[in-house]
Amino acid sequence: MITKNKTQVSLKNYFNELLDMFHKIKVTNSSNVELNLDVAIHRVVKKILAKKNKDNKVIIIGNGGSASIASHIATDFLKNAKVPAMTFNDSSLITCLSNDLGYAYVFQKPIELLARKGDILFAISSSGKSKNILNATKEAKRKGCFLITLSGFAKKNPLRKLGDLNFYLPSGSYGFVEIAHLAICHCIADKVIEKNK
Repeated sequence: MITKNKTQVSLKNYFNELLDMFHKIKVTNSSNVELNLDVAIHRVVKKILAKKNKDNKVIIIGNGGSASIASHIATDFLKNAKVPAMTFNDSSLITCLSNDLGYAYVFQKPIELLARKGDILFAISSSGKSKNILNATKEAKRKGCFLITLSGFAKKNPLRKLGDLNFYLPSGSYGFVEIAHLAICHCIADKVIEKNK
């Protein structure tokens, strides 16, 4: 009789747990009313397509792994979806603003200078507690941007209360949260690409 080796079992458990996480994604609006994931995704897609035709842009921010998601998705929006999109991940910009203003303002200052009413901001933070992300979201709201947040970890993290739409994964695993955030953003980008064909 052949038995599964422990590695195969542990990998299967990992991917089953990851799959289960996708069913646990929660979305709320600015009034903390829970929305269906499909409805929320389609609302974002519709908003992006409407803003694209008014010369608005998509801005995506995040730290570390979330910065990689921001760069990846901004590139897909720009190249494949033909939607103006940007991040603030240039090392010269980050080090300059960190040195002169402090790291808590590396996204807030560019948003202050470049964002305009009607732009869309994706604010990504696994913990939902990154000071620079929170500062940036507050500035984006002040400027009249439509705000989409993606967070994980604690259910009551501060970022989850700030968006017009808030995507939340109830997991303490960086890997699961980041994979879910990338999948959500990719789904949105792919749906925008489909609509643009």
